[in-house]
Amino acid sequence: MTSSASASNASFGADLAAITMGIDDFERRINREAGLLDTEGLVPIYLGNDIVGPRHYENWWAVEDDLNELQQRLPSIIPPHRQLFATAMIRSLKIALRLFAGSSPSFEVKVRDLVGGQTGPVQPAIIDGLRDTLDTLLQRRGIVRGELSQRIAEWESSNFLEPTRIEGTYGELMAEGRRRTAERIFDCGDFTMALNPVRDVPYTARCSFNDGLMDLNVDNGFTRASLKHLVAHEVFPGHATQLLYTRARVDQGRAQPEVLLCTANSVLGCVQEGIADDGVALIDWLEDEDDMIHIELRRLRSAVQTSAAWYMMADGWEPDAVANYLREIAAGQEPWVQGRLRMAAHPFRGPFISSYWTGAVAVRQVRERTPAEAMPKFIEYLYANAHSPQSLALFQPGVA
Repeated sequence: MTSSASASNASFGADLAAITMGIDDFERRINREAGLLDTEGLVPIYLGNDIVGPRHYENWWAVEDDLNELQQRLPSIIPPHRQLFATAMIRSLKIALRLFAGSSPSFEVKVRDLVGGQTGPVQPAIIDGLRDTLDTLLQRRGIVRGELSQRIAEWESSNFLEPTRIEGTYGELMAEGRRRTAERIFDCGDFTMALNPVRDVPYTARCSFNDGLMDLNVDNGFTRASLKHLVAHEVFPGHATQLLYTRARVDQGRAQPEVLLCTANSVLGCVQEGIADDGVALIDWLEDEDDMIHIELRRLRSAVQTSAAWYMMADGWEPDAVANYLREIAAGQEPWVQGRLRMAAHPFRGPFISSYWTGAVAVRQVRERTPAEAMPKFIEYLYANAHSPQSLALFQPGVA
């Protein structure tokens, strides 16, 4: 590669980050943090302001011009996985521009181009297979009476932590998650996040990284296994770890600046959520049958919520019918059911329901085909690069 091509390749990530953060800054300014994404913004958490700041924009046409200029540079970007990601990211940002400028792309377009997810509901055969697996696991535990949704609810309720035990269990899980993450992914030092109970919110948990808090919707009940999943998802080795890892690698010159956009509400969301949803497996934290049941239940609910959002927003199902589907097929707790309905109906966040399923499948498929001796290389590829599901799939353990 010539020196000019090398310089173009090296500067591309900084330009992509500057434009993306410029979109975030402009949207916040013109909407005074009361727009489509409220105070969250296009990039909810960004640790790179001292490395790459936002470009200043006064209209959306200037942003589109800059994205078109980036698009023209794509043929010079290497390696192939980076070019594939960048192509998807530019397409995703263009849909975000349309939304911020007042346009209303279809739900299908938003799922496909903004999120990078697979359009349509999850195949019923996949959902039936997940239910069959849960049926087998519950029978093994002696939970055999009633419809599957009733038996799932029986297993969950019988394992719910008493409210007074949640904080102590959370602290134990945080310590163990941090230890395992340091061994297998990245040493986050003494970083931790305090538990912050919240109510009447559309999510189950959230990484409030800048405040050092993991928000937990205590309207729901939690088993130890489900609380472990949330610690892995939001903190170790999920969102918080990814933020710390990407910043460290950029500081070391081992990653391109676009990885600092890892929390962007864009095509990046799929792999971000995939890392988080596969977190327990990434740090080898499956301890017992309850963990196995919860893993399968989590996969079922991820698939069902993806289908439910499609049925509601693309196929026109009434909310009551969608709620019944979530209850009957995924045995969802009522706060979760209502939260999924609220998220699905949101014009920007709604299509991102599909990111959990798409991302978890993408990460798990590559992890499962990677031999143990190549896992460190896979972890570096996964965390130190910005990815779409398609660029992640290019990983080859034997390729330098």
